[in-house]
Amino acid sequence: MSGDPKFEASQDIPSVPYHRFAELIGLKGIYVDDPERMGAAWDEAFAADRPVVIEAKTDPNVPPLPPHVTLQQAKAFATTLLKGDPDEGSVLLETAKQVLCAVLPGHKRS
Repeated sequence: MSGDPKFEASQDIPSVPYHRFAELIGLKGIYVDDPERMGAAWDEAFAADRPVVIEAKTDPNVPPLPPHVTLQQAKAFATTLLKGDPDEGSVLLETAKQVLCAVLPGHKRS
């Protein structure tokens, strides 16, 4: 999300249980599909006695925003969308929800 347009070939990856594959090769696998469980997943990963794969189910149209977005990051994000993202409307809506949930008290992302 550093200003480059979305490259579909890197976005559309096979839907396989990566956490289970990790377990097959001797790693610890953790699957997270609830944002409320992410902290516990990190705690579990840091306490593990071997390397860990955390597989997190996310919305591909919500960019991973840092806690404090810089003006440069905001410009890069806007530039990306202006170049013609095929999911522009959804990206804008979900990003706005993410930002609002982060700043409004008592609101959780649904």
